[in-house]
Formats: sequence, C-alpha cells, structure tokens
Amino acid sequence: MSQIAPKYKRVLLKLSGEAMAGPSGFGIDPHRARELAAKIKDVRALGVQVVVVLGAGNFWRGRDGLAHGMDRTTADHIGMLATVMNALALRDACEHLGIEARVQTAIEIRSVAEPYIRLRALRHLEKGRVVIMGAGTGNPYFSTDTAGALRAAETNCEVLIKATKVDGVYTADPTKDPTARRIERLTYLDAVNQKLGVMDTTAITLCMENNLPIIVLNLWEPHSLERAVMGEPVGTLITSA
Repeated sequence: MSQIAPKYKRVLLKLSGEAMAGPSGFGIDPHRARELAAKIKDVRALGVQVVVVLGAGNFWRGRDGLAHGMDRTTADHIGMLATVMNALALRDACEHLGIEARVQTAIEIRSVAEPYIRLRALRHLEKGRVVIMGAGTGNPYFSTDTAGALRAAETNCEVLIKATKVDGVYTADPTKDPTARRIERLTYLDAVNQKLGVMDTTAITLCMENNLPIIVLNLWEPHSLERAVMGEPVGTLITSA
C-alpha cells in the first residue's frame, strides 16, 4: 500500500448484518468476525480513526415480522437489539487482534455496553479506539443506514463507507441483468431520484445536508477499505457533484 497520508482521517464503516454471518447467512460466524476485525486493523494501521455501525440482517428483518402482523415499533426494537449482538461479537474479534474497541448503544444496556454519548465516543476515537455503535438510532422507523449517516455526522467523520458484497452501485441488479453497469460517481439527488437502492432516502438526505461523501464498495475485495481511505478510486463515490 502507498505510504502517502490517508485522504480521510476519520471514517464511518457501515456494515450489513450479513457481513457477520457464515455461508448460511444466519447468525454470527466467529471466523467471519475475525476477518472483519482484520480489515479494520489494516485501516487503523494507516492512522485512520474508525466508527462502525452494524445492521442486523443475519438475525432479523423487520419486514418479516410486519408480514405476519407484528407491530412496526416492536419489529424495529427487535432489530436494534440484534445489532447489539453483532456489535459485541465484532468488539470481541477486534480485541483478539489487539485492537482496542468500545461498544456504545442507543438503547441503554449498561451491563454489556456503554450508552451512546457523543463526547465519550469522540474521546475513544482520539485515543485510537474503534467505536462500534449498536441499536441504530434508538428509535423505530429509522434504518441502520440512517443511523450510520447520523453517527457519522455527529462524530465528525469525513466519509461514510458502505461496505457490501458488490463492488459499487449498478444501474440494475448485476446478478439479474447482464447489461447492468457500475456507476463510478453519483450525486446524492441522482441516487435518490433513480431509486438505485444505495441507501434509504433519509440516510442519503442526511449525508447530503452535511456534505458527507458516501463510498459504496465490496468489503471482501482485497485492500478495498485501505484504498478507499487513501482516496484511490474504488467502488462508487456519491457526493454533491
């Protein structure tokens, strides 16, 4: 990797819950958690401060509950708690690799994690610790993408990296449409208006209002995270222009 200083000094890494799962796509795979922790360690080695927000798709999808008549608020609260399990597992994996990490939750669970306190989170980052945010925003009706955008803005991150299993944003689903092409750059408005499924509208709007760039990349592509924080072209970049 290049020895040039990173372009971004503080980043928010938005991970899906499936990133923690093994081949079955369900639950937490300790080996996969270690792989994620190793990627975070590589980014930390560049001197970059890291905030992580995790989804819960490996345990729960609220729409499944809704399809069976579950109350929306209850379904969302279940999802928030599932993200805390992912956060604890990732913290453990980080610590096994010698990375100091803290879990903060938007819903107070003081016996297992710190409550989210912005100034405390900033202090952890300044001390070189990875801060893993659980329980979304603490409110129903908001996705973990929106939680990522919110926490990125609150903690003064310079970029939101949405790490997926696809190498960027495509004009259509590349697994279904052979003519789909990858888009290297997008504006926030185009991402919303073209309904490309990058993130929900609330999350993109929050990034737009705070001029927070979004990078969508393939988490599992070797060195993709490192390349992104160094400012190299990787995945899809979403900005104001």
